[in-house]
Amino acid sequence: MAKRYNDEFKKQIVALVNNGKKPSEIIKEYNIARSSVHKWVKNYNKSGSFKAKDNRTEKEKELIKLRKENQRLKMENDILKQAALILGRE
Repeated sequence: MAKRYNDEFKKQIVALVNNGKKPSEIIKEYNIARSSVHKWVKNYNKSGSFKAKDNRTEKEKELIKLRKENQRLKMENDILKQAALILGRE
């Protein structure tokens, strides 16, 4: 089961790394996954946030938007196909 860390704890870890403490020492001391520490530092230093949506590039944001629109259009198309079948039977 994945561990959950609150933002305050993550900020403390980022501050330790930014102040020169080696990530390997922090990983051993706090028993945190190496990938988590690196991700927290990268994201927080980039945008001041740990949330994925705050750390997306413009291309990633556009891709997500286009995928949602594509899904909506497919659903509308399926509804229209069903309506055509129903009307064709009458």
